[in-house]
Amino acid sequence: MQDGFIPLSVPNLKGNELQYVTAAVETEWVSTGGPYVNDFESKLAAYVQAKGAVSCQNGTSGLHISLLLTGVTSEDAVIVPTLTFIAAVNPVKYIGAEPIFMDCDDSLCMDPLKLERFCREECDFDGEILRDKQTGRRIRAVLVVHIFGNMADMEKIMDIAKAYHLQIVEDATEAIGTYYTEGALKGKYAGTIGDVGVYSFNGNKIITTGGGGMMVSDREEFLKEARHLTTQAKTDELYYIHDKIGYNYRMTNLQAALGLGQMEQLEKFIETKSQNYALYQSLIDGMEGYSILPFRQGTRSNHWFYSLLCAEGRQVRDELISRFSEHNIQTRPIWGLIHQQKPYVNSRSYQIERAAYYWEHVVNLPCSTSLQTEQVRRVVEVLQAR
Repeated sequence: MQDGFIPLSVPNLKGNELQYVTAAVETEWVSTGGPYVNDFESKLAAYVQAKGAVSCQNGTSGLHISLLLTGVTSEDAVIVPTLTFIAAVNPVKYIGAEPIFMDCDDSLCMDPLKLERFCREECDFDGEILRDKQTGRRIRAVLVVHIFGNMADMEKIMDIAKAYHLQIVEDATEAIGTYYTEGALKGKYAGTIGDVGVYSFNGNKIITTGGGGMMVSDREEFLKEARHLTTQAKTDELYYIHDKIGYNYRMTNLQAALGLGQMEQLEKFIETKSQNYALYQSLIDGMEGYSILPFRQGTRSNHWFYSLLCAEGRQVRDELISRFSEHNIQTRPIWGLIHQQKPYVNSRSYQIERAAYYWEHVVNLPCSTSLQTEQVRRVVEVLQAR
């Protein structure tokens, strides 16, 4: 065990996944048709208490469709976080719209105070439409990402959205199972608070279908249109008549079969994630120069990723990642900030400060749902061995 590789985040496929996938193969329902897709959609919608769910090929395609559902066009702007994976922002450009990059707060999620200040001071609002003074573009939507399974401050963000008539797309690709336990949004799951939410089942997520994603909404017209657009916008199944530009975004029956096996274990996975997070926290608490970032109070997080804060910054962060690698332990820094990436260096950004700090100071520690107690202790021993 001491010399074994400890990965950052890998799948855990020890439930009924093989049984369900085998049944899909044996019945030859392996493509986008088949009963497992509908079953997976209904079970996920029931789990997060949404009116309905529509499957897609991945979280990115789900965000693309979601932005279209909220009416975003090539003439618009969308407020997005800079501290996130770039796949959260690229769909804005797929449509031809422009992103406006917003800073994070200490949750690593979008800072609602700066969001409100930007809307109030940097924009014109006529009671219906919010426009960026600098570009003249209408700001139609805000794309909120629940970073590492931590709930963004949705109470404040939804108040801002209501005040300025903004649509909210929730990127909950990392946060399935996270919900509020108190306050005005008590019982509401990440992904179900805004106008439309998106989950991802990539291989490193808490549950996986290999690829795949899911959109959820309480708006019937959104669910209907999402299903239409993800299946090539076909209006006549026999004669192949299409009324819009559609997309081949439907999840396959094989993916859905895998997903059903994973859904059955989701609460157990969250329990394991929570226990390992608490163990990391107890072992690192009081250690000079290091701490584990907390999750938002008043929520039950899925604890997808664990963020180690290095007080001394970038040099220590990089040295630590190298040291872990030498001991066969996989870690990583936070993604490079998107407003600094080559495709987006000329895009609008607003007072990016905390995101830059956390990019320099955070290392993500191993967090797989199969992670063992002795492996957590080994990670911490390497951390202590300066």
